[in-house]
Amino acid sequence: MDFYARVAEIAGGAMVRLRRMSEPKEAVFGTTPEIPKARKQGIMTLKMPTAKGWVGGHKPTVAAGLQVNAFASDLEHPRWIEVLPNGDVLVAEATGRTTEPETFLDRARQATMKRAKAIGHSANRITLWRDGDGDGVAEERHVFVEGQNQPFGMALKGDTFYVGNTDGIVSFTYEEGATALTGPGTPLVSFKPHGHWTRSLLLSPDKTKLYCGVGSLSNIGDEGMEAEEGRACIWEVDLGSGAARIFGAGLRNAVGMAWEPTTGALWTVVNERDGLGDETPPDYLTSVVDGGFYGWPYCYWDRIVDDRVPQDAELVARAIRPDYALGGHTASLGLCWMPEGTLPGFGEGMVIGQHGSWNRSTLSGYKMIFVPFSGGKPSGAPRDILSGFLSEDETESYGRPVGVAIGPDGKSLLMADDVGDVIWRVSAA
Repeated sequence: MDFYARVAEIAGGAMVRLRRMSEPKEAVFGTTPEIPKARKQGIMTLKMPTAKGWVGGHKPTVAAGLQVNAFASDLEHPRWIEVLPNGDVLVAEATGRTTEPETFLDRARQATMKRAKAIGHSANRITLWRDGDGDGVAEERHVFVEGQNQPFGMALKGDTFYVGNTDGIVSFTYEEGATALTGPGTPLVSFKPHGHWTRSLLLSPDKTKLYCGVGSLSNIGDEGMEAEEGRACIWEVDLGSGAARIFGAGLRNAVGMAWEPTTGALWTVVNERDGLGDETPPDYLTSVVDGGFYGWPYCYWDRIVDDRVPQDAELVARAIRPDYALGGHTASLGLCWMPEGTLPGFGEGMVIGQHGSWNRSTLSGYKMIFVPFSGGKPSGAPRDILSGFLSEDETESYGRPVGVAIGPDGKSLLMADDVGDVIWRVSAA
């Protein structure tokens, strides 16, 4: 084990033992969560399981009445999924990169994250997987496009294919059934790289606009708010004119996005700030209104002020309370709408890929969950669809959930697992 990772493990273990005595044991979920009072951490909790992968036919645990199989295997850190109208499945393979560490804590954090396979070499490509016989296992693999800059989000409008790279959105000409794109791509809009690097994409229902999640550079505006300009928000791009603007702001790291069909609202999952405790504040699922501000970095949840941050009283007063708490540091990344009838025993609602924590005394997330909806709003407790990604002692991870999507047949779910290097398929047993 790397020296810095070992030091972090020893120091973190001591802090974990102390914090377990006072931190809540269960994750904070729901529309009216009881969020513990903030407990500022002088040394931030640093705890990540070692990446192990799936060995000898071992699979995730699936909910009753369902089954799980590998749709695609032997990928290189698969993060995001896009299912094309013809049934082809596209997978973005990329990862976070190491930066020059400035402090001992930076070195320890990077060493720990390397061990967990959270940062490292980035494949920088999108692969296409085709299940020609419809048996739920892809037989064909093609390199769809490569040489990208940490590609993540994908979207298709007619004969134009969009890629969300960390430094901006590019477009390519696409022909139905093509197994590869050609040309360098045409830049559409630029974003600042570094920090939270993922750039998720979602087309509007009428396909006239493209939405993109751009995360913050830092935890709580640590380098000043000028460095955060254009970040911690969801952008809207008008595909007719090319004009881009911020649609929703104060969202520390909004990743997955989905449309809720009853109200037509845009929903997202957001990763909240660190350093205030295991469950404070919770990550969340929320609708996003045009021009809405959701608190970061000045406050969280229902205008609870973060006094580590120089304040802006006007923005705090404007802050919108999120709709649904997802537990502290669950790293909820993947999001898709699941219509009723997709899976037996599950109604309509949102499916969420929880990548899992690295910064709390008892690990959280590491699941694919379902949040039921009724009348356009969350209507109950979350349910596990896939679990079993951690060893019982939390020292090893077999996989980590990321992107989720409805399968090409409309009767299954696909989920990217970036530690297991697998695309899992969940269907009726």
